Amino acid sequence: MSISRNKYQIKNHFRLRGMQTTRLETFIDAAFAFATSMLVISIGDIPENFPELIFALKQIPSCLSSFIIIMLFWNGHRTWSRRYGLEDKSTVVISIILVFVLLTYIYPLRIIFSALFSWLSHGWLPSRFSLSSQQELSGLFIIYGLGMLAMGALMAWLYLLAKKRKNRLRLNQLELVKTDLEIASFSIVALTGFASVLFTWLMPSNINILGGFLYITLPVSLLWADRHFKKVEGKLKLTKRSM
Repeated sequence: MSISRNKYQIKNHFRLRGMQTTRLETFIDAAFAFATSMLVISIGDIPENFPELIFALKQIPSCLSSFIIIMLFWNGHRTWSRRYGLEDKSTVVISIILVFVLLTYIYPLRIIFSALFSWLSHGWLPSRFSLSSQQELSGLFIIYGLGMLAMGALMAWLYLLAKKRKNRLRLNQLELVKTDLEIASFSIVALTGFASVLFTWLMPSNINILGGFLYITLPVSLLWADRHFKKVEGKLKLTKRSM
């Protein structure tokens, strides 16, 4: 069946094939919204005096950091839904697994940022999660790394499935490059989580906690991937103009 190019809205040189909101997308959005609500102060923890209010406000940095990471994954899935409009058996199963991992991952995510900011501020920013040994801290880094590995791998898998359906979706060369960028970006996130887990698990106890700081390489590696594929995009655009 032939599909008219004018049928689609175009955003950033990508034809949006999934502008209709589906039940799957509604479910995913609701799950991400529920996950973010778990980051804020719960009803049972509403401050009852000024010191408790200050204690709650000091948790904002860890809350915000966790919120940003969740939103990055949510935006990745939203972009995938808008660009490809896929809702077959494989993509539905992967999306549901993504939701499960997200809801399982939310507490370790909040805990690790709370502990990190408490450590950086020498306790001025409080953490309700206490660690009694370096071994427990290493275990926390491993749990966090497994979450990053799973979330990144699932998102990369969704984009890879879209690429495998390039003929059905009629992806042009520029759209394929943008798809490759997303696959590369989420693969980098997954591999960084995997490297952190391996380093923390295998290295001697006096240095293994450094595995938790491998994530500071993400801005550099993701920027490199973005620039690489932007150069490929630029060459494609120049080729089209010269034709």
